[in-house]
Amino acid sequence: MTSSMNTMKTKTEIICIQPKSSKAKNRFANMMDKLHSCRVEQRKDGKVFLASINGKYFFWMNESSDDHWEIIK
Repeated sequence: MTSSMNTMKTKTEIICIQPKSSKAKNRFANMMDKLHSCRVEQRKDGKVFLASINGKYFFWMNESSDDHWEIIK
């Protein structure tokens, strides 16, 4: 076994979001291909940095209350 096969892989966290604002609805349709799932890239100070599942859009959102997005799952 090579050393690269011994590295531990962490499970990717996925959350589902829904757009609330007109700006978010535009990004959702045009950049995210209307796919609700996002990969969690980072968490910091009550915010979460997300990557759209298609890899085209990256953004920060407040986990508890966000003007543009809501977590649905």
